Amino acid sequence: MSASRPQAWHEALHRLQRDGLPHALATVVTSAGSTPREPGARMVITADAVHDTLGGGTFEFQVIDSARERLASGELGMSLEAFALGGRSGQCCGGFVNVLLEIFPGSAATLALFGAGHVGTELVRLAAPLPWRVLWHDSRDGVFPDWAEAQPRLACRHAADPRAAVAALPAGSHALVLTHDHAEDRALVDALLQRDDIASIGLIGSKSKWASFRSRLTDAGHDDTALARVRCPIGLARGPDGKPIRGGDKTPYAIAIAALAELLPMVGNAERADQRGLAPAELRALF
Repeated sequence: MSASRPQAWHEALHRLQRDGLPHALATVVTSAGSTPREPGARMVITADAVHDTLGGGTFEFQVIDSARERLASGELGMSLEAFALGGRSGQCCGGFVNVLLEIFPGSAATLALFGAGHVGTELVRLAAPLPWRVLWHDSRDGVFPDWAEAQPRLACRHAADPRAAVAALPAGSHALVLTHDHAEDRALVDALLQRDDIASIGLIGSKSKWASFRSRLTDAGHDDTALARVRCPIGLARGPDGKPIRGGDKTPYAIAIAALAELLPMVGNAERADQRGLAPAELRALF
């Protein structure tokens, strides 16, 4: 049986962007003299794979090494790498190549969702177009829908032990707790509060539910500063002044929309290095 054909750069780029995985795109932007590939040649690089080619040889290995160093260090954005093939790369063709390296960090955020009920299901559907990784937990068997297997950046996790599930979350996760069971909700919030690296904690429920939880969580040793990290209720409709509207739409879809709207500014939309492009000085050097 013949081996499957390696992915072309554009196929790999589509897959990695869809799945929210870190990667680099290397593009030959200018060349002079004898060079292995022409401007416009591209290659996609990850920590453990390479897709397509810029022509091979020492020059290509140097591009791969540079991309992987930046991926490992978390150095995002664009950079311009200059290669004198007879000097820096030690190749006999002797030309000169400028390569644009673009580093993509992968998913912008991780949403840890506890509960596969009506609101949880709507949240997962609505989050699908966002560049977020979604970790969907439930303690019950057979509750995840069949379509979940095909949704990019979504992982379904059977979570019988709340503390173990919370311990396994990556740092910086945004957690939403909306299970079928109040005792399980409380155990999850208790475990989440014991981690100081969880970006945000939201709990579905009424003000009276939170009052009961607050009392028990205080007895468990959490102070007012810790308890202030919990948003409850979540998914409230709000008016133009930003204040909750009494009697708003309580359908699962509406609650899910409002809950995601609350999360969007928390995930952050500050300018990132990978969105600024090349520095003007680097561009001027090309001309």
